[in-house]
Amino acid sequence: MNDWLEVTVETTDGEMDDLAAKLTMNGAEGLVLENEADFKNFLEQNRQYWDYVDDALLERMRGVARVKFYVTDDDAGRAQMAQALAGIDAPVSTVPLKEEDWAYGWQKYYQPMAVGERVYIVPEWERGKAVPEGRKAVYLNPGLTFGTGSHASTQLCLGLLEKHLAPGDAVLDLGCGSGILSIAAMNLGASRALGVDIDPKSVDVAYENAALNGIGLSSYTVRAGDMLSDKKLVEELEQAGPFRMVLANIVADVIIPLSAQVERFLAPDGVFICSGIIDTRAEEVAAALKGNGLTILERAEKDGWCALAAEAGA
Repeated sequence: MNDWLEVTVETTDGEMDDLAAKLTMNGAEGLVLENEADFKNFLEQNRQYWDYVDDALLERMRGVARVKFYVTDDDAGRAQMAQALAGIDAPVSTVPLKEEDWAYGWQKYYQPMAVGERVYIVPEWERGKAVPEGRKAVYLNPGLTFGTGSHASTQLCLGLLEKHLAPGDAVLDLGCGSGILSIAAMNLGASRALGVDIDPKSVDVAYENAALNGIGLSSYTVRAGDMLSDKKLVEELEQAGPFRMVLANIVADVIIPLSAQVERFLAPDGVFICSGIIDTRAEEVAAALKGNGLTILERAEKDGWCALAAEAGA
């Protein structure tokens, strides 16, 4: 089993989103944002899972604002950590973790979660328990560095996805990570989905999660590569399209240049849904979409994050 390092960067509530964006641009993955308000909200939403909360734990979370990410505890992981922290001027600490420590933590604290109006995200060890009426389960094996649906940007993207998806749609998921968005689309009625991520590890992770949901290779494909520089990958996606829906839960600095290419993959009536946008940059992203021939259909916001749905054509 691998050993890991938990990397913690201290910040403030007001600077947390900017810090998360910088870490993401530096290559950090699977960010965990922790602050007192989120912790109290988590307790409130999951109060059915415990009878009381230790006052000492509440005190330890008082005034907390920090961002965590995880790397392997070896030379490659430490190089990845150094790259992620480049240009970051904030207190940093690391704690070694065993693989089993991480697995135990997830199984102890990660619970099924309702997102939007129709999605119900379920860790694989909770399979078999009742799914609320009117919702579709999305089964995941939460990994160390991939999304699980708890972040506001993913929830915003899922909310717009379920609203604009039509049965039989073909879906392209750019920056697919765990595959959560494209798998949710398949479970909600998409006919096929193709996921792309710059990290090769996401290929196996997304395929594993697809299999947990009974989705096979005949309708689900994942590719590794950089959409902004890999011409061969772009050509492959063009040949696989057009797609009725294109998803990009990334960051503003990637979505803006990506907006110049997205119509190459969209069907004439297609919808582009982008998220991972800090609200202070939403107008900048919207202007880029409009400038590249897309029409804004909807804007959704939550906890300082923004997602946009845009339509192909004038």
